[in-house]
Amino acid sequence: MDKGLQSLFLCTDDKVVRVLRRVLSEMDIAVELCSDADAAMQKLTRQRFEAVIVDCDAHASSLSVLKGTRSAPANKRAITVAVIESEGQSHGHVSAKDVFALGTHFVLFKPLSLERTRSSFRAVRALMKRERRRNVRIPIELPVQIGVDRQGSWKGSTADLGENGMALKTQNVKLPAVFRLSFTLPGASASIDCNGEVAWQGNNLAGIRFSDLSVESSDQLKQWIEKQLLGPEADEVTVSCKLTDLSPGGCYLETESPFPVRTLLRLMMKVGEHKLQIEGIVRVIHPGAGMGVEFTQHTSTEKTRVEEFIQTLVNTDGAVPELQVRPDSIDNASSTAWEIAPGSADPLLSLFLTKADVDPDLFQQELKKQRGTEVEANA
Repeated sequence: MDKGLQSLFLCTDDKVVRVLRRVLSEMDIAVELCSDADAAMQKLTRQRFEAVIVDCDAHASSLSVLKGTRSAPANKRAITVAVIESEGQSHGHVSAKDVFALGTHFVLFKPLSLERTRSSFRAVRALMKRERRRNVRIPIELPVQIGVDRQGSWKGSTADLGENGMALKTQNVKLPAVFRLSFTLPGASASIDCNGEVAWQGNNLAGIRFSDLSVESSDQLKQWIEKQLLGPEADEVTVSCKLTDLSPGGCYLETESPFPVRTLLRLMMKVGEHKLQIEGIVRVIHPGAGMGVEFTQHTSTEKTRVEEFIQTLVNTDGAVPELQVRPDSIDNASSTAWEIAPGSADPLLSLFLTKADVDPDLFQQELKKQRGTEVEANA
């Protein structure tokens, strides 16, 4: 039986416990409370949790719990949350820089308020659910058109379907390493077309990985799977964000609850009838303020779509774009270091790269300076 979302919580502060218990209960996240770091470490090695929350003043070894989460096989993908003293009160205490250096995903500052904690945990919960569903396969039989260069095409059917691939019934047909796939989800009007790569084959089944999925097809597939698992809850708004800066290569979003650096996001922006669906990765975060996102698809087509959307914003008086931000996953495999694509002269991405570690207030000042330049350029 599915136990739902589970969290491990190391804390000895009654005020912090009361606030977090209330918020986690409202969000249907079960809590395993520990007051001792050694006990918490034992639980990490024996149970699986979607989130690990650590009050860094709870115990002298509290940071070892944050660090140890990554080395526990069952919890290496758990979302980690550190509770620390606010920046102005952190003298002699653990700092945000300390916990982020350990790979912590979210930081909550004391004293905790209900509203800010709720806002932060909407982002935490969204990532907990996404990480849990990344490798889910839905049993379903759908017709699939299979195309192979110089060999024509034939029809097959699925045994199951996931975000990243499918199990395909092969009927003793030996598939090439790479081929074209086309299938239509139930209730959808547009088909999904992409390359398929054989991951394994045997017993009249083949495991297929999808490659070169378009943003629209990927989003269509993920939303369909979410609805199979969650029903109406799949349409809930996860995090409230405001678009303040947009360039061909990225954007800056104001939000109290920024996602962690290297979080892959799906963004949908809309002005009037003009929509832009695009994927990005979080490069810069300012807890309680916002995050900088680099768009991950650098093809000329994607760049043109973003530039057309920017032009629509410039040409529409008083335009305030509608915005939906959904987390996809955290790219733990990549390095924290990154580089701008060769030949890029994107000032917003350059700001993300060169000013990521400056004081958040100074970063906002740099953003404001840049906006004047961008308005002149667009005009």
